[in-house]
Amino acid sequence: MAENTKKDAKTEGAKPRKKSASKSKISMTGNEYLDYKGKKLVRVGNEIRYGNAEDPYICCFRLEDNQELDDLTVSKRVIIELKTNEGKASKLMRQAERDGLYKAFDIGMFWLDQALDAAKNM
Repeated sequence: MAENTKKDAKTEGAKPRKKSASKSKISMTGNEYLDYKGKKLVRVGNEIRYGNAEDPYICCFRLEDNQELDDLTVSKRVIIELKTNEGKASKLMRQAERDGLYKAFDIGMFWLDQALDAAKNM
C-alpha cells in the first residue's frame, strides 16, 4: 500500500503534457500554411481563402451545404468570391455559386489568375 501512495503522490502533482500535433504538421510541410500552385490555401471555419498576402486579390470559398458521406463531410454548395486583399475594407469583385468544391475551385483559380495578371499589366 505504501507503493500506491507514492505513485499517487507523483501523478497527483504532475502537470498534463500539451499535445504538439500542430507543430509536427508544420514541420512536415515546412510552413504554417498549405501551398497550392504557389499560393497559400487557408481554411478558417467554413471558409477557404486562396491567395498570397502581398497580392492585390484573394479568392474566398464559403462552404454552405454539407452532406455526410460515410465518415466524411462533403460540401455540396460553395460560394466563390473574388475580393480585393485590403483586410476588412476589401471589396467584392465577382461572386458565383457552384455545386462541389472541385468546380468552385476551378473557377476561383481562373478568376484569381486573371485578376492578378490584369493588375500586373497595369
